[in-house]
Amino acid sequence: MDANTPALIARAQAGEQEAFKMLVEQHSRSVFNVAYRIVGNPADAEEAVQETFLRVFKRLDGFEERARFSTWLYRVAANAAMDVVRKRQRHATRESTLEDATGDLLPFAAATPGPERVAEGGQITDHIAGALDRLTPGERAAFTLRHLQGLSIKEIGEALDMQTNAVKNAIFRAVQKMRRELAPFASEMS
Repeated sequence: MDANTPALIARAQAGEQEAFKMLVEQHSRSVFNVAYRIVGNPADAEEAVQETFLRVFKRLDGFEERARFSTWLYRVAANAAMDVVRKRQRHATRESTLEDATGDLLPFAAATPGPERVAEGGQITDHIAGALDRLTPGERAAFTLRHLQGLSIKEIGEALDMQTNAVKNAIFRAVQKMRRELAPFASEMS
């Protein structure tokens, strides 16, 4: 955490908009990374980031200094991202039942990444993203916070409002699923 974050939080809680703007600038990249790993695409991640900072703005008075700001922020971000995932799943379920004029079911949108994403990350990123997509939102959040953000088990528990054993189990299940999903790709690369 940046050394001036506590001062920015206090100023933002006092209603200073510039301080809140600085908090957003300071933490938006890490919030995007968490959200992206949970939702799996940039557009939904941006939606989750916006929702995160809207929620933080509304609830900043409720932040207590006994907790780390980043842990609290990741909790809000993970919840916002999981809400986006749930909304996307409800929308996909609704669309999957729609029929076109010929009576055929409309196909789901392609799950494969677009050309921009392939150009950015290549094959490895695509395989990892696909494996992450197959995790539950809770597993994805726990895995992301542990292995990509470097939070401790305790911090993840606080961020996701989970008991320590539940966090450990979610991370363990996520790692096991990721290994199974990526094993064929790893053998191809050897």
